[in-house]
Amino acid sequence: MIKPQLKTLIVGGLLWSAASASQAFEQSGKVDCIAPANPGGGWDFTCRSVGRVLSDLELVDGNVQTTNMPGASGGVGFSHVVQKRAGQENLIVAASTVTTTGLARGQFPGMDASMVNWIGTLGADYGVIAVAADSPYQSLSDVMKALKENPRALTFTGGTATGGWDHLKLLMAADAAGVDDLARIPYLGYNGGGEAVTQTLGGHVDAFTGDISEVISFIESGDLRPLAILSEERLPGKLHEWPTAREQGIDTIAPNWRGFYMPAEVSDDAYDWWVDTIDTLYNSDEWKSVMTQNGLMPFEMHGEAFTTFVNDQIAQIDDISRQIGLSQ
Repeated sequence: MIKPQLKTLIVGGLLWSAASASQAFEQSGKVDCIAPANPGGGWDFTCRSVGRVLSDLELVDGNVQTTNMPGASGGVGFSHVVQKRAGQENLIVAASTVTTTGLARGQFPGMDASMVNWIGTLGADYGVIAVAADSPYQSLSDVMKALKENPRALTFTGGTATGGWDHLKLLMAADAAGVDDLARIPYLGYNGGGEAVTQTLGGHVDAFTGDISEVISFIESGDLRPLAILSEERLPGKLHEWPTAREQGIDTIAPNWRGFYMPAEVSDDAYDWWVDTIDTLYNSDEWKSVMTQNGLMPFEMHGEAFTTFVNDQIAQIDDISRQIGLSQ
């Protein structure tokens, strides 16, 4: 027979264990969303648009504050989160293929993908090569013809550093078009697409390489003119009039997924909560409307599957970089 006092301890212990096991993360207070670039680019768009929908749908308790932290194509933000924000469960960070490119190319020294928790994606933003409305170049084929004759014929700009995703997608297109001396093509990298667009519109460079969401408003206003969208086929809706690179005989596809990671050393419950919350947002009518308005295409991956995808993409980008001479 179990003594009454011992029985009380056992039952109490079981009840405590059950209560502890059933406790789940309950988000409360302000959410901080780091956009690791200057205002106006794709990461800034990700934080601000997602923050607005999270608040509108009351999926978070407090407001979502966007903090811009530019530098090293996302490397400054990544380093900040790894070194100073471990365990902070109200922090999410905008990420994309630019992030995996930086990790693949060793642009985040001493850091790797395992140092953060990968939450999920919110769609894919296809690459675009565009020029100012008054540019003499009328197609991507025209541009590639000029580069074949002289790799330094045009200067390009984008929202990532040299060797980053915006630069890499340009080199992939040039490589597919048969351009030699890829390393000689002039490219100026900025901390976010906003600055790069400004340089293009100001006539300081010949062409912009980036993502649709960064330039759709400039395309609609007539200030920028896409030469090619780097998608499998023409995008739907108002972007349907613009040709793909494939249509012009240049077989290049460059989807830029958009999503989030969060710091290491958070609880499993907090991580699972964010995975479920981003999944809920992704499937909402409100987010689908944002995607349609900004040229985002469906691309859904969350949790463990997303983590596996990130690691696989890093390996693939490293391989591509080596093939075209950007890595040894």
